[in-house]
Amino acid sequence: MHDVKLIVDQKATLGEGPCWDQKNKLLYWVDIMGKKLHIHSPATNTNRAIDVGEYIGTVAVREKGGLIVALQNGFHFLDTETEQLTPITDPENHRPENRFNDGKCDPAGRFWAGSMELNITGPNASLYRLDTDLKVEKILDNVTISNGLAWSPDYKAMYYIDTPTQQVVAFDYDHETGEISNKRAIVTIDKKDGSPDGMTIDEKGMLWVAHWGGSRVTRWNPETGELLDKIEVPATNVTACVFGGENMDELFITTARSEGDPSSGGLFKVKLNVKGAPSYTFKG
Repeated sequence: MHDVKLIVDQKATLGEGPCWDQKNKLLYWVDIMGKKLHIHSPATNTNRAIDVGEYIGTVAVREKGGLIVALQNGFHFLDTETEQLTPITDPENHRPENRFNDGKCDPAGRFWAGSMELNITGPNASLYRLDTDLKVEKILDNVTISNGLAWSPDYKAMYYIDTPTQQVVAFDYDHETGEISNKRAIVTIDKKDGSPDGMTIDEKGMLWVAHWGGSRVTRWNPETGELLDKIEVPATNVTACVFGGENMDELFITTARSEGDPSSGGLFKVKLNVKGAPSYTFKG
């Protein structure tokens, strides 16, 4: 059994998008519907919130300082000291019915983020890649709920979740160009176990998947599709996970609020005997 600890009893409406800042030893995470970016310091056991004024899907550290965030109206830089937002681009300004959801940086320092409809009617969302020159490109369309992303330790594969498909898919990934090809399903989640949401990867190349409606995080071998481990989380809607901590062997887990779950919407942590891949930074 894994010892899962509630470390921030935030009661976030929709906690998501955890990102570990290796340099400053901070964990960034968001409450999408609460329109807040949270900054948790394990060293001081504090959690600071910045109100960004609109739905915030995800966050990544910018190498030059500050953060990059995906808000409902596109991508912005965020200065955590002044709390000032600087717009970069809005690839979906023609789609006011959509908002950005999960995203993260790839190993080359490009920022990926995908969208979803506020009231889902079908596959009307997309996945975008923001290159370091701040040019944005649509990479996938016909997406319903763009969610977890991860890259293999050898930088040859990208893994991706569109939640309602119940699948994790793999693509061949070109580290130099950021192009992806050769889509294939590698993991299928049974509906009785919830739906796949956010995702991260460990240094051995095994995937960790958060289960919305499934009260768990699972570990999978992407080569064989085999289930390797399961972490029970005391919240129904488990949204995402990321490795962090001094030795990169702690898994931080975000959750969403649900009726009858007293600690749901909190940030959880579990110590593991495996280390995770880093949260890559944006190099633009």
